[in-house]
This record gives sequence, C-alpha cells and structure tokens, in this order.
Amino acid sequence: MSENLRRTPLYETHLRSGARLVPFAGWEMPVQYTGVVAEVKAVREATGIFDVSHMGRVWVEGPQAEAFLDYLTVNDVSKLTDGQGQYSLMCYESGGVVDDIIVYRISATGFFVVINAGNRDKDLAWMREKLAGFDATLTDRSDETGLIAVQGPKALELLRGMTQDAIWMGRFQIATVKLGTAGVDLARTGYTGEDGAELVCRADQAALLWDSLIAAGALACGLGARDALRLEAALPLYGHEMDETVNPYEARLGWVVKLDKAANFIGKDVLQAVKASGPARKCVGITLEGKGIPREGYPVCVVGGAPVGHITSGTFSPTVGRGVAMARVESAYAKTGTALEVEIRGARHAATVAALPFYKNV
Repeated sequence: MSENLRRTPLYETHLRSGARLVPFAGWEMPVQYTGVVAEVKAVREATGIFDVSHMGRVWVEGPQAEAFLDYLTVNDVSKLTDGQGQYSLMCYESGGVVDDIIVYRISATGFFVVINAGNRDKDLAWMREKLAGFDATLTDRSDETGLIAVQGPKALELLRGMTQDAIWMGRFQIATVKLGTAGVDLARTGYTGEDGAELVCRADQAALLWDSLIAAGALACGLGARDALRLEAALPLYGHEMDETVNPYEARLGWVVKLDKAANFIGKDVLQAVKASGPARKCVGITLEGKGIPREGYPVCVVGGAPVGHITSGTFSPTVGRGVAMARVESAYAKTGTALEVEIRGARHAATVAALPFYKNV
C-alpha cells in the first residue's frame, strides 16, 4: 500500500481481524472481512458494523451558524430542532452538487456536519470560502474522532444491551450516550437501507468500542458490502449518481431542495428553473434479463439503437439475487418498465427500467 494513504483509528484492528484492505478515496480501508455476501446477509438479518471514520466530521458554531448553513445547503436548516438531523446537499451556483451531507443541530448555535471522505478537502475549502461574512466558526474534528456505523434490524437491540442510557432517538436524531466506557454521539442514521446508528467517539476509544460491538454479536463488514447494501436501497453515491455536472433533480434528490425556505441559498435560481422545466436526465433503476452485471460506465441504449445514458452504479445484489444498477438516462426513457439495452464488453443485453429502491425496509 502507498504510504500516502490515510488510515483510520481502526487500522490496526482491521489488520488484526484479517480484513482485506484496499485504497479508497485516499484511505486504506477494509473492503471485506468474511466476504461480501455474508456481510450483506448479516446486515439484512441481524447486525453489521462498518468503519466509516474516513468520512469528514465538521462542527459549525456561532451566532450565525444556522444562517450560514441555510445559505450553504439546499434543505431548510431552520426547521431543525436540537438533536435533529437532515440529509442535504451543497450545490454550486450552476446547480451541480458539491457534496451530499448530513447536518445535525446540536444547539441553537451549534451544528455537526458529516461530509464524504473523497470530498473532504474540497468540501472544507468550499465551506471556508463561503463562511466569509458570517459570524460563525468551522472546526474539522475528523482526525480527533472515529465513526462506526452499526446497521441491521437487530442493531438497536444490540446497542441497548451495551448501555444503561435510553436509546430513544427516532430516525435522524442524535444524542450522547455511554456505551461501555466510551461516551459517544449516537445518530440514528445509516447508509444501508436498514435501521441502525452511527457512533461518533474519540479516536482513542474507537478500537475498544469496535471490539465491544463485535463481542456483543455484530459482524465486521467492509466497503464492498456497504456499496451493495446502499445500491440495493438506491442510496446515491457522490461521483456516481451525482457530481458537479449533475443537479439534484437529475439524481432523484429533488425532494431535498427546499425552494420555498426563507433563506436564499447557493444555486437556487438555477434549481428553480430546472424544477420548472423538468430535468433533461433522470436517475433510474436498471435490471438485466440475463445473468450479466451492469457496471459503472456501461452504455445504456435504445433497443437496437443509440446510447441514451450510462450506468452510474452496478453490482450483483445478494438480497435480490441478480445484477442491479442505477443509471442516468435521458428523461424520455426514464419511465418504469421501459425496455432498453446495456452494452457489456461490446455485446447488448436486454434490460428494463426498474422501480427504485430494489430493497426497502426503513
């Protein structure tokens, strides 16, 4: 592995556990432990845990912290109550997506923001640039903390067995609890299509917390399973379903954009026009009739005709039992049930536009 790759506080734990490590977004991360299929099954049926410490963790504080975040993001930050979070997007003036994020209100003047690992440096630069003129501070505490996702239908039961504190939070709520000897910020969120939580702890507590979760019955899972799980649940990934050239309406994320919120925000005028006219492209589900697996970048074509889009994410789904994908296609071909073809290594394979998500539990 390159010495330039970053490592999370759980790196030594992954080595000790026999994980297969790969480069990901500038980090040396576990892609799998026991195997992707077994890890997906654990999350769908019981509890799996993921090291997601590579994601950025930023605190925004000050009298104008809310005003800053309402200007920076497309969702309505003013609607958040203490301990509540929301999925959101930062957009460029062009309407393209800077990143998808989660914003939690901790207090009247304090917020916690989670950003994507691959966008961490870019996001921080963007946020600091836009902070000018606001009475607020931005602090990157990513290196001081760890982040562990605990996911699956039995995840909350497992966590409740590790604490005397009440785990009362509803979806997208956050509170501080004590798990064993570790004080953690527990957010009822995830990226798998299952219930569960994401735990923010001190970096020096991450390994002990991880081991405690394993001892309680969770299965260690890698990024391979996480990608399959999020794709089954049709959860977008930056650089695939969205990027600086893709607006929220093209990425199935128009519901996040609050054009009627009181605050003006970056990209509003362009996004207002896109909503009025309709997006030129749409994100859709794709299933193949054969045994092939549609992979990122494969052309999506009219039957016997020209390309009308491409696969943005694709994999074999252990839960569905077949190859599934998301694609960005011209809007005229986005209706569920539309017959198309996917070109795989020069050969055309029959495909159908499928309803999303492929799997839904929460």
